[in-house]
Amino acid sequence: METTATTSTPVRTKRHLLRILGVGFGIAIIVGGAIGSGILRTPGLIAAQLGNPVIIIAVWVVGGIYAFCCTLSAIELGTMLPQAGGWYVYSRRAFGEYVGFLVGSIDWIAQAVSLAYVAAAFGDFAAELQPSLRGYVTLVSVAIVIVLTLLNWLGIRAGSRMQELTSLIKTLALIAFVVACFMIPLQGAIGVVAPPASGPAPKGGVLLGMLLALQGIIVTYDGWYFAIYFTEEDKDPAKNLPRSSILGVLTCLGVYVLLNIALLHVLPMNKLTSSDVPVAEAAMAIFGARGRQFILILAMVTVISALNATQLLSCRILFGMARDGWLPRWVASVNSGGTPTSALLLVSLASIALILSGSFEKLIAIASFLVVVLYLSGFSALFVLRVREPALPRPFKAWGYPWTNLGVLLASAAFLVATIVGDLKDAIFTLVLMALSYPAYLFVARKKRFI
Repeated sequence: METTATTSTPVRTKRHLLRILGVGFGIAIIVGGAIGSGILRTPGLIAAQLGNPVIIIAVWVVGGIYAFCCTLSAIELGTMLPQAGGWYVYSRRAFGEYVGFLVGSIDWIAQAVSLAYVAAAFGDFAAELQPSLRGYVTLVSVAIVIVLTLLNWLGIRAGSRMQELTSLIKTLALIAFVVACFMIPLQGAIGVVAPPASGPAPKGGVLLGMLLALQGIIVTYDGWYFAIYFTEEDKDPAKNLPRSSILGVLTCLGVYVLLNIALLHVLPMNKLTSSDVPVAEAAMAIFGARGRQFILILAMVTVISALNATQLLSCRILFGMARDGWLPRWVASVNSGGTPTSALLLVSLASIALILSGSFEKLIAIASFLVVVLYLSGFSALFVLRVREPALPRPFKAWGYPWTNLGVLLASAAFLVATIVGDLKDAIFTLVLMALSYPAYLFVARKKRFI
């Protein structure tokens, strides 16, 4: 199948996706994936590590610059190889079949775990908003996965419209919240507290505090690469992927920095550093008791947007691997609406099984480790392909190459080392699982030869 064409005519054969997406969807999928429920909690954790308003904002900006440089590398890969599958496609091309199989498997597992975790969070938020649902949290979590599955089964048009709508709503809501922080007089006792000053110095010094804070911020920015999974469905990926990716990551950077400035304006430092959900604290200071409901509704919209984005890209990973023979061919089937229906069903069933198990917290730690492995695979693949295949069409070349790509590769490697040191037991378990993937690869490869 031709993967570099830019025609906008939808192809409706059995094994083809529809080339109908544009810049708006690319921005929406990045914003939907990156701006999740984590930003509602992370500011307090970051403030506790740093304690100084100027340093807090500076670290959020640094995290945004890291995500921006990562995005530049991902854009070159995505426009060079505009095929469904994301990191799997680039690793397979650069390092061969086994590494491609490993990276694709890692990516899908990480996304399936994330999908289940976020769906469970939706159930918790719904129960907080409506206490009568507290006995049905698991049922609500499963229900939202099923609803989104049915929606996306209709086709990429329905899924993309849902993504664009939810991403727009949550972005505008967060901007409105920032404006409210500066425009509406504070209510209650918190309103008479003096403007926040520098808090206590972080334990271990400012440098250690910044390193720990950056770990949390990098996780919060995760999602900057989501648009690369849909290049095969983009009407003109050579033009649209750079625009959507750069605008998407800059939107996230702007929202995160403005939100943190607003929180520092409303909450005294001791309140900010001690709060599990500082956005909720600020909302209650502004809107009173209604602030809690506002944040819960915002959290639910945020979660739906992240769920839809994760579900959409997860089935593209399976589709790409199945089309190359690493999964049964029926997994690559696509309906008339452009949805890889079999892959979508597998994604949904896996996430529902994890939700029903109620014991995937350990998997979240593993998934966080795996996501950084994906980063490293992509940045390494860019170096390899620049040397090995210089004649490949490159509509976009990463700005500042090789230094930007080297910088994010080293930063990601450092983050991976910090993750291993911080959670050695889970890291070793994950490495063992990765090693066990080789026998699985040999088994599949042997069967693949006779297909």
